[in-house]
Amino acid sequence: MKLCLKICLPVVLLSVSGLAQTNPVTSIEDFGGMAGCWERSDKAKSLLISEQWMKPAGTSILGMGRTVKGGKTVDFEFMRIEQRADGIFYVAKPSANKEETSFKLKSSTPNEIVFENPEHDFPQRVIYKLQGMKMIGRIEGNNNGKPMGIDFPMNKVKCE
Repeated sequence: MKLCLKICLPVVLLSVSGLAQTNPVTSIEDFGGMAGCWERSDKAKSLLISEQWMKPAGTSILGMGRTVKGGKTVDFEFMRIEQRADGIFYVAKPSANKEETSFKLKSSTPNEIVFENPEHDFPQRVIYKLQGMKMIGRIEGNNNGKPMGIDFPMNKVKCE
């Protein structure tokens, strides 16, 4: 019995600790859960925020976002997640910017990805969390020396 405890207990503990660990994202295919259409609607503010992501193909995933307020498009953004020789990057091109900005994958779990660009003015981090039929986009970092974060909770909707 003592011999079994000396052998079995470490094996069981190693097995359980392995289950608790998460597998990091290592390829574009690992982002497949983002594919589809996502929306956040606030009727009181006459606001609709939406993102649409294509399925992973080749070395990228393409996405686009749009903000509609009072029936008018007030902002849009083209996005992609791409595999490069030096890592995986989230690349954003908002309508208000002439240049696109790249954020390198910093950390990942099956349900959360964090991209970072410490040199960017704001945000320095772009985060996506998947929770079933919900996706929370978050931007955060220092804005004029003050910590700031903005969440964009969205629900999966039928693409039309």
